[in-house]
Amino acid sequence: MWETIKNAWKIEDLRKKMIFTLAMLLVYRIGSFVPVPGIDVSLFQQVIDKGGLLGFFNIISGGAFAKFTIFAMSITPYINSSIIMQLLTAAIPKLERLSKEGEEGRKKIAQYTRYFTVILAFVQAFGITYGLARTSGALLQNNFWSYMVISLTLTAGTAFLMWMGEQITEKGIGNGISLIIFTSIISRAPLAVIQLFRMAFQTNDISPLLLPVIAIFMLALIAGVIFIDLGQRRIPVQYSKRVVGRKMYGGQSTHIPMKVNSSGVLPIIFAVSILAVPQTIAQFMSQDSGFVTWVTKYFSQSSALYAILYALMIIFFTYFYTQITFNPVEISNNLKQYGGFVQGIRPGKPTSDYLMKISNRLTLVGAIFLAMVAILPIVVAAITGVAMSFGGTAILIVVGVALETSKQLESQMLMRHYKGFLK
Repeated sequence: MWETIKNAWKIEDLRKKMIFTLAMLLVYRIGSFVPVPGIDVSLFQQVIDKGGLLGFFNIISGGAFAKFTIFAMSITPYINSSIIMQLLTAAIPKLERLSKEGEEGRKKIAQYTRYFTVILAFVQAFGITYGLARTSGALLQNNFWSYMVISLTLTAGTAFLMWMGEQITEKGIGNGISLIIFTSIISRAPLAVIQLFRMAFQTNDISPLLLPVIAIFMLALIAGVIFIDLGQRRIPVQYSKRVVGRKMYGGQSTHIPMKVNSSGVLPIIFAVSILAVPQTIAQFMSQDSGFVTWVTKYFSQSSALYAILYALMIIFFTYFYTQITFNPVEISNNLKQYGGFVQGIRPGKPTSDYLMKISNRLTLVGAIFLAMVAILPIVVAAITGVAMSFGGTAILIVVGVALETSKQLESQMLMRHYKGFLK
């Protein structure tokens, strides 16, 4: 990857794009230290330390949520809005028709996603602000005007990040939204390493001998994520020859790439969001209530019930998302329309059944892999007593974004060096 970046830097056009991307990410990191007015951060930090859904927001925002800055909610509302729009596209015929109308249809769906992001961000910001006023007392002035100012500030921060991500995608390198999340997670790495060394050599909370074990575990986990993320099953496809006028078309062989982990990190995000709901509700209730005691006992990340539910929900959402995004009937019809067929399989329904069978097998492997990646840090933390700052979600995002950005750089360099038949 470093060799790819070095070679890309030598090309003037790519160098400008890389500088633009780095400048936008620098603006994001600077904004992550600008606090929202009217908040006592020290009181809010005590709520974040309890974990739950707010702790998950803090990881995605690169620590900006704990400091309650203008980028506290990061790009999370946009991610949620995009996921919801994807699900609605499969459920609402009008949106499904728009998605098939080419570039113009995709632009309209993107516009709807932006509007929904702003609405979702404001509702989420207002809910968090109201919850802060009731539980932690972090608001310096507990009135409706303070709620509105803080909520609008957080919403504006999310809208600005959404615009910034689209600018990076258009004028820079890689997917802007993914790179913002990537930067947030990576920014927490030095603090996690420093905290680990303090626990080993200053506070003596863990044995120093555990440090190389943790390092080996993290490297093995990253290697496993790379291996599965790049894994795919290639279905061979043959196109029959056909004569149009005086020319013959078709006859070439190609393949349908089917990834082992086609759903990415989305099933983990779904599972985390749902399982964090009881913990988040408990934070806004009296600590002496029976519900809070039950949640603390059975829904903490160290409990066996939480780990089992976590794994089962990841497997369920992996299948659910794959069923929505992968349509074997449509692929089969397209192959049949253009004279293509899977070798050894009859066109039509036999082809769609074959593709569905392959998809189910790959999805099972991908679902088990995602569940293992998500559960392993919890198991290691329970055994060693060391809280893993970088869970499965963070590692999947970091590795996936790094691989995708590297591929895009390589493809752009190949395009600029390729001269073709004419010079």
